Amino acid sequence: MKNYSYKYDCIVIGGGPSGMIAAGRAAELGAHVLLLEKNKQLGKKLLLTGGGRCNITNAIFDVREFLNCFPQSKEFLFSPFSKFSVKDTFDFFEKRGLPLITEAQKRVFPKTEDSKDVLQVLENYMKQGRVEVRRNIKVTSFRKNDNGAIVSIRTSNDEEIPARNFILATGGNAAPETGSTGDGLEFLEKLDHTISKPNPNIVPLRSDTKWVHALSGTTLSFMTIRFKQKDKTRVKKTGKVLFTHFGLSGPLILNSAYEVKKLLEKGKVEASIDMFPDTEENELDRRVWRLFEKNKNKQLKNILHEILQKNLAEEFLKFPDIVTPDREVNSITKVERKALVKKMKNMTLSIIGTMGFDRAVITDGGVILEEVAFKNMSSKIHPNLYLLGDILNINRPSGGFSLQMCWTTGWVAGTDIGEKSAAKHS
Repeated sequence: MKNYSYKYDCIVIGGGPSGMIAAGRAAELGAHVLLLEKNKQLGKKLLLTGGGRCNITNAIFDVREFLNCFPQSKEFLFSPFSKFSVKDTFDFFEKRGLPLITEAQKRVFPKTEDSKDVLQVLENYMKQGRVEVRRNIKVTSFRKNDNGAIVSIRTSNDEEIPARNFILATGGNAAPETGSTGDGLEFLEKLDHTISKPNPNIVPLRSDTKWVHALSGTTLSFMTIRFKQKDKTRVKKTGKVLFTHFGLSGPLILNSAYEVKKLLEKGKVEASIDMFPDTEENELDRRVWRLFEKNKNKQLKNILHEILQKNLAEEFLKFPDIVTPDREVNSITKVERKALVKKMKNMTLSIIGTMGFDRAVITDGGVILEEVAFKNMSSKIHPNLYLLGDILNINRPSGGFSLQMCWTTGWVAGTDIGEKSAAKHS
């Protein structure tokens, strides 16, 4: 095996959030760092997060409470989150001139509401540490020595670059148009790591129910949805839902997708929407009765929009098991009115699957956690290889949790490499 002259203490593969903060932190502590990004632009997916506003984190400051949102993996995450928490994320960005604001569900955004400003902070951080950044460079393979340690990478232009340490921060399979195409997982399989197969996770749901498609673009700002299997409610959520041409979307749906996907593996899933979750059926019936009393001689289709959104009312009246829209209100019986109310509290639709990787916010799957040393984010198989962010098999909700995992794992890995490098250079 050839002898290497090491110019770099660390090569970071992937210019996303975890890679950039890791590179900046290692360099801040004195490491000589090279970051390689296969796109023309750093942070391509970061720029899209939060609808371009960048949901930086979630303002749950207690570490144990925050990690309760990672039920399958929280025992692994206590160590890194004790070193870099949500409070540290606030401090990092605000001390670098980017104030943060907290919105509904404790989602945190830059006050400027522009993800470009988040990227600028990270780029400036790397510049201050003199991180060498090369874009349009794709890593094709890793080289190991006889002892199993990684000694170099090879690039798409057939250049071999040695280093003392390596950080793999290539992301998962979500949003492949941004460059997240699972390259890192392929590398890890070749490096003898065990990979749990990726699947779309925080992702919209597909339905083949026609009335759902007809309401594409319509939002119900407050409703309860129940996902049922064999006539039993298995998942229940309350919040906002967006109807689309393929099914359902919106934060509540995205955060239900993991559980629904598990149900679908066992069989058919039906959903039921209650459009008035804070109103008991008897009270809703009284509301409808009062509306009918006020409009006795009008047709149902001309008054229902006073209770339902106009386009929702129009679609609702097409259901076969309620009164016809042309009926005058004074001709609708008590039984028919109650059936109308019951349907408002139980609009059913079928769920046939999830959308694909291109629609996913994140994917589950990745390297199994038992093969990662979370005290410093290094591989237990190759200790000079560090594994960050979405390539870890960690399921989490939307709302800033993914990016917080990037900041935490990146900071912890960068700190470990930086401290080792500082000791070597002193």
